[in-house]
Amino acid sequence: MIDEWIEDAAKFSSGSEFEDACLNVDGFLSLRTFLVGYSLSIADVAIWSGLAGSGQRCESLRKSLRYPNLIRWYNSIAAEYSAPLNEVTSAYVGKRGLGKPLAKPKGASERQMTNGTVGKERAVSSFEVDLPGAKIGEVSLRFAPEPSGYLHIGHAKAALLNQYFAQRYKGRLIVRFDDTNPSKESSEFVANLMNDIDTLGVKYESVTYTSDYFDQLMKMVEDLINKGKAYVDDTPREQMQKEQGAGTLLSSRICPCGRKWCRALKGVRSAVYVAPNKSLRDPVYYRSNLVSHHRIGSKYKVYPTYDFACPFVDSIEGISHALRSSEYHDRNDQYYRILDDMGLQKVQIYEFSRLNLVYTLLSKRKLLWFVQNGRVEGWDDARFPTVQGIVRRGLKIEALIQFILEQGASKNLNLMEWDKLWTINKKIIDPICPRHTAVLEDRRVLLDLADGPEEPFVRILPRHKKYDGAGTKETTYTEKIWIEHADASSVSIDEEITLMDWGNAIIKGIEKDQVGNITHLTGTLHLEGSVKTTKLKLTWLPETDELVHLSLVESDYMITKKKLDEGEDFLDVLNPCTRRETSAFGDSNMQNLKRGEILQLERKGYFRCDVPFIRPSKPVVLIAIPDDSNGGIVDQGLKSLLGPDNISDLKAMWLNHCEGWEACSPLE
Repeated sequence: MIDEWIEDAAKFSSGSEFEDACLNVDGFLSLRTFLVGYSLSIADVAIWSGLAGSGQRCESLRKSLRYPNLIRWYNSIAAEYSAPLNEVTSAYVGKRGLGKPLAKPKGASERQMTNGTVGKERAVSSFEVDLPGAKIGEVSLRFAPEPSGYLHIGHAKAALLNQYFAQRYKGRLIVRFDDTNPSKESSEFVANLMNDIDTLGVKYESVTYTSDYFDQLMKMVEDLINKGKAYVDDTPREQMQKEQGAGTLLSSRICPCGRKWCRALKGVRSAVYVAPNKSLRDPVYYRSNLVSHHRIGSKYKVYPTYDFACPFVDSIEGISHALRSSEYHDRNDQYYRILDDMGLQKVQIYEFSRLNLVYTLLSKRKLLWFVQNGRVEGWDDARFPTVQGIVRRGLKIEALIQFILEQGASKNLNLMEWDKLWTINKKIIDPICPRHTAVLEDRRVLLDLADGPEEPFVRILPRHKKYDGAGTKETTYTEKIWIEHADASSVSIDEEITLMDWGNAIIKGIEKDQVGNITHLTGTLHLEGSVKTTKLKLTWLPETDELVHLSLVESDYMITKKKLDEGEDFLDVLNPCTRRETSAFGDSNMQNLKRGEILQLERKGYFRCDVPFIRPSKPVVLIAIPDDSNGGIVDQGLKSLLGPDNISDLKAMWLNHCEGWEACSPLE
């Protein structure tokens, strides 16, 4: 990306390309502070210098409202890095003029200039928003996952938003594990969460645990009991939840045991408070739990709730802004009230919308059901929306970051499609991933070339015709080659076809079995023929013993409904077919694939190597990567048979009447 920006910098010196260059940079910066990554790079220096060196054109931008994001970025760079940039620009553009901050348009405020909201031609990014009361250098944030599962894509949004604001305001970010429920948490989850956080590239100052503050929390709740701001209650949980939902006042059940509450193994609740917001009516602060804690063992028999511990630890750790998804909105008053009762420093809550995706479960409780019932291989299953799952399926972290930052810190609740994320991913992997060839094993057909090479020979070809960094591969040419059965069924006698990476051939003979399936083809090479005139461009493999056995894995959504209704059980909409494996053969170069490597199988799509070559009898496992043109297994089958319209309704109807699906062949 840096190389591309450096090349683009020259466009600012060209009269014909100047406006297009400005438009390109302005659009790119609508959601970003820097051109590459989260800090100044040589890409920013090159583009800034190129713009500064454009002389009068640069100055004329102050009279235009068309490039607000470019103006914001230019002024920000100039203000923060003026001295070194002036030296660089002087050497870069000679005496054509040093960069000066672009003047703000008449009537534009400093805030508009900072946020890039000048002008009406371009919609303002929802992500370029201010944290209320935030000051540069004084912002302190925390990302606080519960170690009861792996990070999923929803958690990733929270983590990346926290990092964005920490970097924007030159503040600090803490990772804090909210380990207040020993029944669900484990050290395994802590280790994997840290792995996920590192995978996302989140930079943090320190790692803390809510359990570090258990002694202080215990003293605080006892103090609240003594002050009459909390009371002990032994009401069963189910009854408690029912009464709280109804807004029932519960003061008549206050237990007199006072400071001995922890020995009595009872829970503690807030003192009765009459308020329209039911979350303020007798919220639970502590509850009994005899399960051993994964960090501190059996020291405690009672543990604080998240709602009680979170504001306390936020304040104690000096958090200035607590980012929370809007699903917690009704509990914000409770958060502030707890801080008031404790007499602690205030923390500003900032809300953002939860990331919701179609056909996707983001509840750790529901995801755990799939793990415990053996419906998936584990938390890193490629069908899962966990960070490890989507990375295993072939998603690049750069694509995930771009997707999430484009959603921004908006409070609007949206049900997002996966297509956009996979489209971003495709744009990242396509320019660089190597190309290979595979032929499905089922009913593959041998094509005999009468004038083919008597002895096999090898050519060295690029693995990517437009990217030298992908390296090279060996392609073997033989007189007998394998092609797909579907391709063989499409040809006719005397038809000229193109064999990719070889040349043209003419089909001379077609043999079929008793039921009409094509079993064998014969033909002759016609290498002087034009590939532009042929209708069929076919992939092929040589008939050799060096071909690699492949298992191509396709994944689908775990449920068949876009969004569950309130109270609807996800078990009622389980997808009966979420994974399909297809046997194939690949070119011999695929013996060198490494786990995690992404490649494109010509005419089949993108794949990630999940299990590399070990021995000839064990197949290389490739997981299919979705792109903007394909959906799940059932979606693809329906589109091929019925067309792309009304796929969701047809899919649901099909699955409702589908029995023994996993025993069916793809054709059936």
